[in-house]
Amino acid sequence: MTLSQTVAVIGGGPAGLMAAEVLSASGVQVHVYDAMPSVGRKFLLAGRGGLNLTHSEPFDVFMSRFGERRAQLEPMLARFGPQQVREWAAGLGIETFVGTSGRVFPTDMKAAPLLRAWLHRLRAAGVQFHMRHRWLGDASLAAASLRFATPTGEALVKADAVVLALGGASWARLGSDGAWAPWLQARGIDVAPLLPANCGFDGAGWSEHFASRFAGQPFKSVAISFTDSQGRRFARKGEFVATATGIEGSLIYAASALLRDEIAAHGSATLLLDLLPDRSAEQVLAAVKHPRGARSLSSHLKSRLGLEGIKAGVLHEALGREAMQDPAQLAATIKALPLRLVATRPIDEAISTAGGVRFEALDEVLMASAVPGVFVAGEMLDWEAPTGGYLLTASMASGAAAARGAIKQLGL
Repeated sequence: MTLSQTVAVIGGGPAGLMAAEVLSASGVQVHVYDAMPSVGRKFLLAGRGGLNLTHSEPFDVFMSRFGERRAQLEPMLARFGPQQVREWAAGLGIETFVGTSGRVFPTDMKAAPLLRAWLHRLRAAGVQFHMRHRWLGDASLAAASLRFATPTGEALVKADAVVLALGGASWARLGSDGAWAPWLQARGIDVAPLLPANCGFDGAGWSEHFASRFAGQPFKSVAISFTDSQGRRFARKGEFVATATGIEGSLIYAASALLRDEIAAHGSATLLLDLLPDRSAEQVLAAVKHPRGARSLSSHLKSRLGLEGIKAGVLHEALGREAMQDPAQLAATIKALPLRLVATRPIDEAISTAGGVRFEALDEVLMASAVPGVFVAGEMLDWEAPTGGYLLTASMASGAAAARGAIKQLGL
């Protein structure tokens, strides 16, 4: 190795920072470039409600969350998976705990202290950061240079290898705008279309009355089920939120890949909402049929089944006044209320994105076959996963893997 060997890491999110950490440990000179004024902006946003670092479930179950891309991600996560994330955080002085859901959080629930400690360690290792440097898409190492737009004009940077960790296409204001996709395609790197993942949907068909009264309110202690046209089924309990035009929230995000793909293929997707998942259909029918005397139907449903507020409101949306008086139809709808969805929310609102650089365009160390010396990591890769720590863990694992690829390429 000579002192002239340098690696440019473009993108200062978790994947890029982890690549910088692994690279710097090998003795290579590392320069991190980011278009924003500071690094880790989406990372900090994700930590506002409590930074979900990873998940504590058994590794085989953890890997099942990555669906069709499990085979490609498993070798990376076997080297830097949930346990390694916790050990890494502890090495930064950040202790973690396992929540009731199995998710892993820092004990103080905050992202900022971890990021500060991480950046301090990277700087101490010699990593240099260049903020407000927007890459202009030249990934040709034949010229051994990269072009950046900076506040003082265009800059030309030389590098022996490049790790691209530019993120997906959601939350563009934080730096992930997907502008890199056509640039890489122009250089012969196969890129799957970027799509919203862990996203909300439009088209539930709310009336103006329902939307004005219940938008922003949660459906709690419910379950949804959905079977797509290929027979793939999703069924889970949880909660989600009504929006002015549809639905969003953790339970919907978990099903979003199936719903999104079904809408793309057929124009709509209809899920079934169980308002009382802890009661059987027979119990619900018996309660609905129970004599109510002089009480109104709404009072009867509230006292016998606890149905009120948004749950009562959505029943009226689905059935209307006349059908609400039919006990069999009412009971059946309580257990399986159809919600027809017709579109995802815009990609910039999504928590994450699907699509990106296909693994088939990369070799086993994440180097682009069409552009030797260029490695790809993080959400730029064509994979997706639900929320729950999977996204962050896999982004960091792929950053480490791309760094190891660059180290191998440089012969270190």
